[in-house]
Amino acid sequence: MPRYKLTIEYDGTPFVGWQIQAEGASVQGVLAEAVKRFAGEAAAVHGAGRTDAGVHATGQVAHVELTRDWRPDTVRDAMNAHLRPHPVAVLAAERAADDFHARFSAVGRRYVYRIIARRPDLALERDRAWRVLRPLDAQAMAQGAARLVGRHDFTTFRAVGCQAASPVKTLDRLEVETVPVEGPGMEVRVHAAARSFLHHQVRSMVGTLVKVGEGAWTPDDVTAALEAKDRTRCGPMAPAAGLYLAEVTY
Repeated sequence: MPRYKLTIEYDGTPFVGWQIQAEGASVQGVLAEAVKRFAGEAAAVHGAGRTDAGVHATGQVAHVELTRDWRPDTVRDAMNAHLRPHPVAVLAAERAADDFHARFSAVGRRYVYRIIARRPDLALERDRAWRVLRPLDAQAMAQGAARLVGRHDFTTFRAVGCQAASPVKTLDRLEVETVPVEGPGMEVRVHAAARSFLHHQVRSMVGTLVKVGEGAWTPDDVTAALEAKDRTRCGPMAPAAGLYLAEVTY
């Protein structure tokens, strides 16, 4: 059966997450429904990562098998026609090898977390970034982030219900940058890359780095929290709204 690799972007705000659940709309569910409506068949859509409720994507990857050999651009355009008005778009569709799997073939994932520091509420960026009230010291945050790069036991930054077999992960990149903004305040972006992540790992690390940016913690406190291997030593978990699955590599 022809297998298609899909590159997808979505606004996660109205969804219960990527994965189909008993109640509520999911990204996986609306994609499967779009396939059914254009191709006339039920087909599972397998994603590279199971993003949580409210998490966005600019580079999610999925695959689907269809009985008919459709042109890839037809798959893309037909799915997009049936995805409307959901805030989900198939950016690209391409034929994939029979053994390609969106999740298990991936060798890397990159997330971006957006923080906007300003007093006024967010209007245009509501649900797309985390608003914090105080200016952040991005340089100190970068120093704290460097303490987490490499192979570590990330128990401190792991969700209580995480189902991963081991808390040990290799974090290839954790970088902090400031982005120019129009109007008041500042935007800070945190880039995280690894082969795979623990559940809530990125949001937990970002929440901890914000403590550093606010001056409440030092980079040494980040090291101490990591080495404690204790979830209670983690900073507050950052909200879902600022997190984006930006890229999956193969």
